[in-house]
Amino acid sequence: MAVLDILVYPDPRLKQISKPVEHFDEALRSFIRDLEETMRAGPGSVGLAAPQVGRLERIVIVDVSCKPKIKHHGRRVLINPEISWRKGSAVGREGCRSVPDYTGNVARSKFITVRAQDEFGRALELQMERYEARAVQHEMDHLDGLLLFDRLVSRRDLFRRQSQEALLPKPKPL
Repeated sequence: MAVLDILVYPDPRLKQISKPVEHFDEALRSFIRDLEETMRAGPGSVGLAAPQVGRLERIVIVDVSCKPKIKHHGRRVLINPEISWRKGSAVGREGCRSVPDYTGNVARSKFITVRAQDEFGRALELQMERYEARAVQHEMDHLDGLLLFDRLVSRRDLFRRQSQEALLPKPKPL
């Protein structure tokens, strides 16, 4: 397994539309293991899409189980995902490893039904809500070349992240 390099905006590959996966073989599952290792290597990361590492195929991984008290389906690999039903809307703050210097307020559906395939090509249908639904919608946007900037509620809803250095404790004077 390997931690893959994450593409960062303005890399033009992030704006491309991904192709459906047609072959469910060991090479695909090996890539998925690398994609998951890459997702877990990032601080606070709950999802990652294949285009973020330069592979333009319709593959996302989402796992929000690290968030306490959130209803979820655990780790999910969603291949060729489609949202077949949605309801409600809520605005929430989102970040993205491909846009590391910013966060933004984005409106997403509160409840969704997703149809997809797993890494073996088996059909899935999952009902998701709130945070998990938000994470899946965010990752699915990457499959269509959409980024955080494309979904902002307004231009005023983009915020510069604090630098990691600003988050470190200040040294005590001697």
